[in-house]
Amino acid sequence: MPDHGTFTRAEDLDGVLGLPMPVAELSRSRWDALIVGAGHNGLTCAAYLARAGLRVLVLESRRRVGGACTVEEVWPDVRVSPCAYLCGLLHPRVIDDLNLRARGFRWIPASAGMFVPFDDGRSIQLWDDDDRCDDEIRRFAPGDVAGRRAMSALIGRIRDALRPAGDRDLWLGPPPSRDEIETRLRHDPDAVKMLFEWSMVEYVERFLDDESLQAALLGQGVIGTNASPFDPGTASIHWHHASGRMGGHDGMWGYVEGGMGRVSMLLCDAAREAGAVVATGVAVGRIVPGQGVELEGGERIDAPVVISNADPRATLRLLGDAADPAWRARVESIPIEGCTLKLNVALRELPSFRARPGTLRDHHFGQINTPLSKAEWRAGFEAARSGRLPSRLWTELYFQTAHDASVAPAGVHTMSVFAQYVPYRFADGAGTWDSRRDDARALAIDAVARHCDNLPGAVIDAVALGPPDIEREVGLTGGHIFQGECLPGFMWDRRLAAETSMPGVYLCGAATYPGGSVIAVNGRNAAVAVLASRASKG
Repeated sequence: MPDHGTFTRAEDLDGVLGLPMPVAELSRSRWDALIVGAGHNGLTCAAYLARAGLRVLVLESRRRVGGACTVEEVWPDVRVSPCAYLCGLLHPRVIDDLNLRARGFRWIPASAGMFVPFDDGRSIQLWDDDDRCDDEIRRFAPGDVAGRRAMSALIGRIRDALRPAGDRDLWLGPPPSRDEIETRLRHDPDAVKMLFEWSMVEYVERFLDDESLQAALLGQGVIGTNASPFDPGTASIHWHHASGRMGGHDGMWGYVEGGMGRVSMLLCDAAREAGAVVATGVAVGRIVPGQGVELEGGERIDAPVVISNADPRATLRLLGDAADPAWRARVESIPIEGCTLKLNVALRELPSFRARPGTLRDHHFGQINTPLSKAEWRAGFEAARSGRLPSRLWTELYFQTAHDASVAPAGVHTMSVFAQYVPYRFADGAGTWDSRRDDARALAIDAVARHCDNLPGAVIDAVALGPPDIEREVGLTGGHIFQGECLPGFMWDRRLAAETSMPGVYLCGAATYPGGSVIAVNGRNAAVAVLASRASKG
């Protein structure tokens, strides 16, 4: 294996590692495994394989490691991740195995939960603490206290059954079948319906009576999902995002000190410390099953195993005619068209909401949703499906600087906005993303400003990424942030396996089990599959 000696920490280089040695030397070296793409899952996979003694090379086409979970200086001294905002599903096993805490990983729980302002001037703070949340609901919708408790208990029962702490966590290892899941759930009918059947509307209506409280929660069932909250299976999206066990805080999300991109930087250092070599600015042009890769410049790098951290459609393009037809058909059957608008916003001060005025209140330490009525959800989804911008967007807001002032200079705050729905492409006569991007950005800002008395005046600048922008800048086909749909028909044992039907070709990204978000266990599971295959071959 090449002697790459000591290295400068990835975060000290802003993840821009460059070539550790000339391409010709990379090509002459002997490798056991090549990883295409240095997203967080690819780096995790590299770390586990290198720790097992394999000679591992990671090739990243862009200048910087991290994929969608990286760090960029969008404005001078303002550091943000373009697509990954909060951390809640990063797997505890990966955190422990790769010593991320010792490397500097610090996680700040967003215990303030979710704040929702309404058009009529009312608001509610849905704390993660049950007692505080009950107090809010007792004031807002007293008849729904017991129902909200029942919702929380249901999510907890499913989490405890499927994701207990330790080795019995079903996210570790091969994906379970529906029968195995139902057995774990002891055939609890509500649990089964939540994972496989209920729409988000059915779920909230099952437990809550107040229309506004129902509306407050609907967005949690469609995050990153090109489906309406009326569509079957969307309740499972809510459970997926509430299933984390980080830091002993079940189901809680939080902020990473220094920004979300630090997760990828620390994983990169773990991989390199274990002996993996990471090269950026090196584009792979072709995957040759069982042999290695061909770079866009024509050079060959040989290895018996290639693990793609690229999304499956991009992997298909790299395989070309070498793709197994049955596997190709499976990949092409998975919806991968994104519907999410991402904004990074620089502010002079945090938003002051009319319902609860002030620029550093409890709600700024959690996340904030601007809700839609059921009719607006229907209309917005249909507008985007027909290639038009809706009249109003749902948004979820995050404020990194409320927790961590290190990511921006004094006097500047950051607001990350996750908004739906927008079209991947506009209908004929409705414009293009180049002509309508400013309209989409204004629509998202307006969704927040209608509840505030200092917006848009407090906005210094805002950068908007529609699905084609995410596709172009982050490399995710269709701009789908989870590398493909996460509804029940595409999850558990219906998600793509790490090992493909092509010899020596594996996947390790969000398209594989257990699904999308910054989880990293996808990369670990791929490494386990590679090592098991090697062991079986002696």
